Amino acid sequence: METKTYIGLWVTKDGYIRHELLPNGRYDEARGSRKSAYQGRYTLEGDHIEYVDDTGFTADGDFRDGILYHAGMVLYKEGTT
Repeated sequence: METKTYIGLWVTKDGYIRHELLPNGRYDEARGSRKSAYQGRYTLEGDHIEYVDDTGFTADGDFRDGILYHAGMVLYKEGTT
C-alpha cells in the first residue's frame, strides 16, 4: 500500500473511534460524540504508524491487508467496510 492510501478516515466497526490521518502529518481522533478527543502528529515507516499526541503521549499501530491495528483496536478505512 502506498503511503497516500493511508491518508483519510479510519473507523472501528461500531464507528465509536475515528482516526483522521491528514496529509500534513497530523491526525485528529474522535471518540463517540467527542470530536477532536486527541490530536497530534504521526509518522509512517512502511506499514507502521507512530502517533504522538499534543500532550506527548505516544502510541503505534500497523497496517495489514488494508486494516489498521492500533492499541487493541481494529480500524477500517471509511468506505471499505
